[in-house]
Amino acid sequence: MTTVAGRPAAAPEQVRHAARRRRRRRAAWRRQWVALAFMAPWIIGFSAFYVYPMVSSLYFSFTKYDILSQPRWAGFSNYRFMFTSDTLFWVSLRNTLWIIAILVPLQVIFAIVTATALTRVRRGLTLYRTIFFLPAMVPLVAATLGFIYLLNPAGPLNRLMRLLHLPQPLWFVDPRYTKPGLTLIGLWGIGQIMIIFLAALLDVPKQLYEAAEIEGANPLQRFRHVTLPMISPVIFFSALIGMIQGFQYFTQAYVISKAGERTNPVGYPQDSLLFYTSHLYQEGFERFHMGYAAALSWVMFIVTMACTVVLIRTSRRWVHYQGGFR
Repeated sequence: MTTVAGRPAAAPEQVRHAARRRRRRRAAWRRQWVALAFMAPWIIGFSAFYVYPMVSSLYFSFTKYDILSQPRWAGFSNYRFMFTSDTLFWVSLRNTLWIIAILVPLQVIFAIVTATALTRVRRGLTLYRTIFFLPAMVPLVAATLGFIYLLNPAGPLNRLMRLLHLPQPLWFVDPRYTKPGLTLIGLWGIGQIMIIFLAALLDVPKQLYEAAEIEGANPLQRFRHVTLPMISPVIFFSALIGMIQGFQYFTQAYVISKAGERTNPVGYPQDSLLFYTSHLYQEGFERFHMGYAAALSWVMFIVTMACTVVLIRTSRRWVHYQGGFR
């Protein structure tokens, strides 16, 4: 075998193998670059509109920042003020938790009842489905303005209650009735949740009902031991999405607060409609405390993520998937 500079020369077969490996590596790199080129628009958009704003808001949460001047480092002062001195923080958090603990379960229950009733309709099913789904297509602002008219102290609902000699609440003027009024708006617009539950109910195998009936189960027992376990994944999904949306509750409360007089503060009357996002909006875009608003947003993010993790972990005990999937 010949040598080059005192070293054995590579065999022709080894040279060919090395060349093939280099070609394969180049082809693999070429494919990766092509894939990266196709993914580039998404990567750029995700980085520009998600990653950068999140990182920036995290930095701003540790600063004093009013948009017009340069941010000044403040350490944990925003978070310290939030938990020790800002009374509106606790008011807004309490109102938000009320929405999550009361309105979301009521929406799920009402959607299940409505969907169950629709499964028993034999004539005009399409019409009834359309009627119940239509409110979900109405813009939130328009729906809220409609309810402001209906629940006005001198509005149609109170006139009807006067004819029936029933108490006539002041609804969105009385802090005691503002949240029940929001509950009526929320229950009126359950069309999207209802459609999901309707699909889940229609997907329950009829053999399970027949087997339960043969075993002597009454309708309530069939609903408890057959229907609820079979639609539990949809209940879990609706509860999870409802909880996340509850932390972001804003539009209805803001429109109602500002409907009477534009000078009314956010959360009028008496902060009964001051929700977490309303307080965040007020601090960031009315008072221009952008650093403090960023801190509020990160606390909301952490609390929402923690509640999501807890709900997912606890779902293993009560959510049943067909085929045993977890």
